[in-house]
Amino acid sequence: MINLKMLQDRIGYTFHDAALLETAMTHRSYSSHHNERLEFLGDSLLNCVTAINLYERYAALNEGSLSRLRSSLVRQQALYEIACKLELSRFLRLGEGELKAGGFKRPSILADAMEALFGAVFLDAGFETVKRVITRLFADMMKELDPETYGKDAKTQLQEYLQGHKMALPEYHVVATRGAAHNQEFEVECVIGKFDIHVYGTGSSRRAGEQEAARKALAEIADVMKNRKAVPSGKEKQKETQMKLVGISTLQREEPADKAVPSSRKRG
Repeated sequence: MINLKMLQDRIGYTFHDAALLETAMTHRSYSSHHNERLEFLGDSLLNCVTAINLYERYAALNEGSLSRLRSSLVRQQALYEIACKLELSRFLRLGEGELKAGGFKRPSILADAMEALFGAVFLDAGFETVKRVITRLFADMMKELDPETYGKDAKTQLQEYLQGHKMALPEYHVVATRGAAHNQEFEVECVIGKFDIHVYGTGSSRRAGEQEAARKALAEIADVMKNRKAVPSGKEKQKETQMKLVGISTLQREEPADKAVPSSRKRG
């Protein structure tokens, strides 16, 4: 039996009609009474709420800029990341075949279920409630938005960073392909030799997998640079030592010339 109370606690909302939540968590492989209509509704609600929040947060941005920011928030990857934080896969109802194929961890299925969840909240309690739920779940992503990089996908940002620092471009390799031909999942490796970074991303296409891998690579680079700032490099340590030695020799030279110096010879 799926513990729907746990899921409700995590999203911060308790349903009046629990059947709506059950439907939102039901994949078409499990039952003909599935979540696709709720997904359709939730997709529109997510776009609307995100547009309102961006409009209120960024008063100086024009329509095109706001649209690009919204796209970065409502994309499949963003929904998938939130679904993972909620451990949404624990609450999904999937058919036996989809379970065996690993559907419970497929980004597209989890993202669709998130949208269906939003649709269910709206039908159960109205717009203001679903707006509150969406705003709460996307709060961290909203804080991390950088208007200066909006419109640039992760691969572009990574490439520009490496080129700007005169480093070799990243290499992408498809390391695995899973699922049926019409519903494949690609696992892609991103390699950056300068930082000795090897990260993996998955997606419903090779491009989507590359984008996720690039996002992870950017995060790894950020961590590396942060640690480098916290710990002095070898050159910095050497310079610090030299400065100390120079300071010591300077102090020695500045001692008074007539300072008494012990002599080892006996006076006659």
